[in-house]
Amino acid sequence: MKKYNRFMELFWLFITISIVLVVTFMGIKEGFGTWYLNYIFAGMSGGTFLMRRYMRRRMERVEAEMQSPKK
Repeated sequence: MKKYNRFMELFWLFITISIVLVVTFMGIKEGFGTWYLNYIFAGMSGGTFLMRRYMRRRMERVEAEMQSPKK
């Protein structure tokens, strides 16, 4: 499950970067008047990346606490 979570985290980072690059390229090529709203999708996928990253780190911390001996 750890590999899956890490893969999905990197997947959303890749999607975010790809959207920013494509929208920026198309904005330069055709004008930002029609393409600027597509940055919303980059923001959504970036938010998904950050949420998955936060949850993965939180779960790793909880698992480490469960593995450590109780005081």
